[in-house]
Amino acid sequence: MKKYLVTGGAGFIGSALVDALLEQKNEVIVVDNFSSGKGKLNPKAEAVNLDISKRRNRLVLCEKMEGVDTVFHCAALARVQPSIQDPQRYHKTNVDGTFNVLMSARDSEVRRVVYSASSSAYGDQTETPQVESMPTAPISPYGLQKLIGEQYCFVFSKCYGLETVSLRYFNVYGEGQVVGGAYSTVVGLFLKQRQDRTKLTITNDGEQRRDFTYVGDVVRANILASQSEKVGAGEVINIGKGGNYSVNEIAEIIGGETENIGERPEPRETLADNTLAKELLDWTPKVDIKDWLNTKENGQR
Repeated sequence: MKKYLVTGGAGFIGSALVDALLEQKNEVIVVDNFSSGKGKLNPKAEAVNLDISKRRNRLVLCEKMEGVDTVFHCAALARVQPSIQDPQRYHKTNVDGTFNVLMSARDSEVRRVVYSASSSAYGDQTETPQVESMPTAPISPYGLQKLIGEQYCFVFSKCYGLETVSLRYFNVYGEGQVVGGAYSTVVGLFLKQRQDRTKLTITNDGEQRRDFTYVGDVVRANILASQSEKVGAGEVINIGKGGNYSVNEIAEIIGGETENIGERPEPRETLADNTLAKELLDWTPKVDIKDWLNTKENGQR
C-alpha cells in the first residue's frame, strides 16, 4: 500500500482517479476547495478543504504530503471560455496553485508529481496530429496557464530533482463529467440538453473536430505515469484517443434537434499523436466515444 495525494480529488477526473487508487487499497488524501461540492468525494479518502492558490496554505500542504509517494495535481479551473472572461482568477488557481503544489512537494520530499496538463497548450495548429515536439501556441489564458504549469514541472525536475511528468489531456469525457454551466464539456452539455428535451447548441459550424478521451483511460494514464521508470524528468506526454469526431457527428450520435449559437475562438481540430504515451507509459486507450455513447443510449432504453 502506498500513500497518494490528489489535488482536485472531488472533481471530474480527480474523483475518478481517487476511486481507482482506493480500489488498489492505497491510502489517499484529497486536497480540494470543494467549490463544486463534495458529491463526487469518496468517503474512504481523507478530505482536506484547502485553497492551493494561497501561499499561506503551503504549510498545511507540506504537512499533508509527509510520506506521500506521488502527488497527482488535478486541481484547476478548467475550460477555455471562462478563462477568457476571468483570466486573473484562473491565473491564481492554475499558475499560483501549481507553483504552491510543486514547492510543497519539493519541501516534503515527495518522490513524483503527475501534472494534469491540457492539449489547449497547442492552440490552433495547422498540422495534425498534435505531437509533443510541436511548438506550443495557446490561444486562451487557460491554455497558457496550463503550459506554464508544464514548464514549472520541468524546471522543478531540473533544478530541485523533483520527479515530474505532465499529461496533456485531450477533451476528456465520461461518467461524472460536468453537464451544465460554464464548465461543462460539449459531450456533457449535449447529454443534458437531450435529457431536458432542448436543442443541442453548437458553436461555429460544428465541423470542428475533437479527440475525445475517456476518463477511465485518463485515470490509467495517471497511475502508469506514477509507476513508470521511463519518466520523471519533466516529460510532456499526450493522453488522447488518437482519433477524432466533429461536434456535428457527436450531436448526430446523441440525437435531437440542434441550433447554432454563434462563433467563438477555438481550434479547428485536435488529434493526439499518442506514440510517446505508448513508449514511456505502456498506455493505450481502450474506449471510443461512439461506443460509449451507444452503450449509454442502450442502457437508457
